Amino acid sequence: MKVILTEKITKLGNIGDTVEVKTGFARNFLLPNGKAMRWTRENVALFEAKKAELVAREAAAKKEAESHVDAVKNAKLHMIRQAGDTGQLYGSVSSRDIARALKEIANVNISSAQVLLGSPIKSIGAFDTKIALHPDVIVPVKVYVAQTQDEIDALVAGKVLTFGTKKVEEETAEKPAEEKAAEEKPAAEAPAEQPAAEEAKAE
Repeated sequence: MKVILTEKITKLGNIGDTVEVKTGFARNFLLPNGKAMRWTRENVALFEAKKAELVAREAAAKKEAESHVDAVKNAKLHMIRQAGDTGQLYGSVSSRDIARALKEIANVNISSAQVLLGSPIKSIGAFDTKIALHPDVIVPVKVYVAQTQDEIDALVAGKVLTFGTKKVEEETAEKPAEEKAAEEKPAAEAPAEQPAAEEAKAE
């Protein structure tokens, strides 16, 4: 479907551009959200009549986005989640979770689509992502995910978390030689004692 963009859309075009998009994308997102209008001769003329107003609206949206940059940068995106012994989460941290956290922590209202996370976070650690407050205002942020606030603090300090199973594996890798020697010694002595016991029994 051919549409006229009424605001700048990342990776699609600038305000006033005529672009071809998938019909579903236009009907489900662009048109109902006022981000574009169907391309017709009438709408081209309508856009030209409203162009100054739309450009002013775009400038105001960018200015408002810029006013939230510091709040987003300073937001402590600390996600407490349960995880298994290997650090894999029971569940995940999604773009929606991060958007909700920004609303609660920084009072910045954004949609999950503005969180440029890619795939959901599924393990404990520190993760880099970006928040698109506006197509021209993209803020890098770091998301910390752990089981406790102490673990979060360790991640913030740049420490590497070691999980229980890893410690167990390291310990069991060091012990076999000692344990094996201890186990083999009684096994070697047992046969020597057994004949003596049998002789005493025979007497």
